[in-house]
Amino acid sequence: MSEILRRDPRKEWIARNRLHPQHLEVLAELGGGAASEWVGPNGLVRRNPHVVGFMGPNGLKRIDRSGVQQGAGGGGAAKAATQSKPLVEIESPAFLVAVVPDMAGGRLTGHDRDLLGLARQLADADPAAPGAVLAVIFGEHKEDGFAEAGIDRLLHLDGPDVEGFAPEARLGALVAAEEAWTPRHWLIPDSKLGGADLGRRLAARLGERPATGVWQIEASAEADLGWSCTARGAAGTLDIQRSLPRFALALAECAEPVSDTRHAASELTLPQALPAQLSRIEDLGQVAVDPAGVALSEAEFILSAGNGVRDWDGFHHAAEVLGATEGASRVAVDDGFMARNRQVGATGTWVTARVYVAVGISGAIQHLQGIQSCDKVVAINMDPGCDMIKRADLAVIGDSAKVLEALVALVEQAREEKRNAA
Repeated sequence: MSEILRRDPRKEWIARNRLHPQHLEVLAELGGGAASEWVGPNGLVRRNPHVVGFMGPNGLKRIDRSGVQQGAGGGGAAKAATQSKPLVEIESPAFLVAVVPDMAGGRLTGHDRDLLGLARQLADADPAAPGAVLAVIFGEHKEDGFAEAGIDRLLHLDGPDVEGFAPEARLGALVAAEEAWTPRHWLIPDSKLGGADLGRRLAARLGERPATGVWQIEASAEADLGWSCTARGAAGTLDIQRSLPRFALALAECAEPVSDTRHAASELTLPQALPAQLSRIEDLGQVAVDPAGVALSEAEFILSAGNGVRDWDGFHHAAEVLGATEGASRVAVDDGFMARNRQVGATGTWVTARVYVAVGISGAIQHLQGIQSCDKVVAINMDPGCDMIKRADLAVIGDSAKVLEALVALVEQAREEKRNAA
């Protein structure tokens, strides 16, 4: 057989283009199953710096939160990659590391996944006596990726007592979990979404002194000292080092999310029913918020306009009907159609929306950088070859004005039918 290397220019181009739908497939083919490196045309090994866990030039691992390598893109290659991850099952763990994720919007947030990655560090430190990660979640959820997030055991507590804002009932449930399994560590997000309050309540109830604002843990130099942690103090201006206590409230990006393995995520139940809680707090439900008043960095549903939008009145009406926060590309802002604080992208605001709808946006690299943390991206565009279409989880090729008009009509019809049925 000839030893001459045969080049395929098209596949080489796809391997360099992260936004191409076949990017992961071609990388796996060129690298014999490894999506992180492949042999180039001159026989040299080429490495993909965007793969999760890639060692950068300064010795630091690169983290890609775009979801492309983590299976959030929704494509067939991403799903196949998720299923091909090795399954880790821990039948008889030596100990438990308990995590109480925020589950904002019924799904694991980026902060939650970072915390689960931190829990895996503690659980997997000793291969001879591995521990298991226990996640405690409350109420209904929409998450189906517990296994890929590194969870070995899942305690799902549901019911009217723990729905909504119910810190006292949730505190009672966590105390019951403590009495049932006595985890070696409790990790809770130090966030304004409820984790910071609940974690401090639990530590106070059990008489523990928690570490708050934790952003890093590492094994102590002396084996008998276990783990040490570094936490932010003095309004974030000072790093405090101390031994890692049982209770830790960690910040976002405290560790890398789990990306290489799948875990069992087998469900647990409390050995006894929860005690009746006499709550002094009455939850009156969520307060309606005008989407136009929500900051882009905090919005969960964004309808963003670009240079392809011609009917601006129709766009604003669609955002109002859909209950979406308005965003815009730099071109739309520079042309005076949208305010500067609505600009999305590396030169504007980085967004983390659950759903991001790009209307008439071609997808400049700065804009794609700004939306890389969005869970689902929907693109409406006339150009089927633009970069935004390649990035999108769902693409609609057509006139944006007509698409939005049809979408508004469907939403209004559905609401009218619901009112008539009631």
